[in-house]
Amino acid sequence: MGLLRIMMPPKLQLLAVVAFVVGMLFLENQIQKLEESRLKLERAIARHEVREIEQRHTMDGPRQEAALDEEEDMVIIYNRVPKTASTSFTNIAYDLCAKNKYHVLHINTTKNNPVMSLQDQVRFVKNITSWKEMKPGFYHGHVSYLDFAKFGVKKKPIYINVIRDPIERLVSYYYFLRFGDDYRPGLRRRKQGDKKTFDECVAEGGSDCAPEKLWLQIPFFCGHSSECWNVGSRWAMDQAKYNLINEYFLVGVTEELEDFIMLLEAALPRFFRGATELYRTVGKKSHLRKTTEKKLPTKQTIAKLQQSDIWKMENEFYEFALEQFQFIRAHAVREKDGDLYILAQNFFYEKIYPKSN
Repeated sequence: MGLLRIMMPPKLQLLAVVAFVVGMLFLENQIQKLEESRLKLERAIARHEVREIEQRHTMDGPRQEAALDEEEDMVIIYNRVPKTASTSFTNIAYDLCAKNKYHVLHINTTKNNPVMSLQDQVRFVKNITSWKEMKPGFYHGHVSYLDFAKFGVKKKPIYINVIRDPIERLVSYYYFLRFGDDYRPGLRRRKQGDKKTFDECVAEGGSDCAPEKLWLQIPFFCGHSSECWNVGSRWAMDQAKYNLINEYFLVGVTEELEDFIMLLEAALPRFFRGATELYRTVGKKSHLRKTTEKKLPTKQTIAKLQQSDIWKMENEFYEFALEQFQFIRAHAVREKDGDLYILAQNFFYEKIYPKSN
């Protein structure tokens, strides 16, 4: 007995297709409206939180009118590079802010655009320098380096950052866009549903794993100049190296995050007092954000990426940062019984003249 086939007339088929398309467009429109409503709600909540803090400071007294002392006037900017353990480190700052009495603020740029418009640069610099209610403050966000001196600022903020082996960072980001991580497992990611491995992507010459995607850490340190974002620019790499040495207080590496935290606690205890112990006892388990479904690339894949001039430049910058970090660490800590400890003050003053009577 043959199968009974029910054929739909062509006109009905067309109507069904049209209805389906219209339905999909309607759903997309509703999703877009929900997303816009969510963003408006987030901004409203943020404004409300700011007003509450400012009102609390006003009720506490005329602090904002008085000059802040050196430690209270301190601002740190962590212009975090994506997929370098930045969330793990930032959570340490959030855990300590109430105890150590400072504010933590996330710089949320539209679509995570790391380059600000000129007018937003002016607003940002003004906020950072004159917003006394938020001092001492720890600002963090995916924003490229901004030179505050260009805006006539006398007291510049303290810049810190963490970078990572460029191929490891790209692999982590590739799988993050597809599978997310254990930090917000229910959140739908941009490339969700794409099951292609990183190895397959590289073998096929895909755009998401192209060598150009490695070009991120250099421009983040280079800044807001157009040349910084020209992929493969030697000038951009030289400027990034200059900024790392001259404009950043400390730059750590993902692979040695605990040592980075230890040095920050020793040098900036106003913010990071208790950070090392917190990271050792709690942070390694609860703060480390792990990308799910991540598969390590093969040696062949790595070798293919390493043939690129872009990888060579990003890797040169990474090695430069690593050497600088290890140099700073070597002069600040000592190892004993397998543990690192911070050196005590190693200088003093003498032969002080004129002598007091």
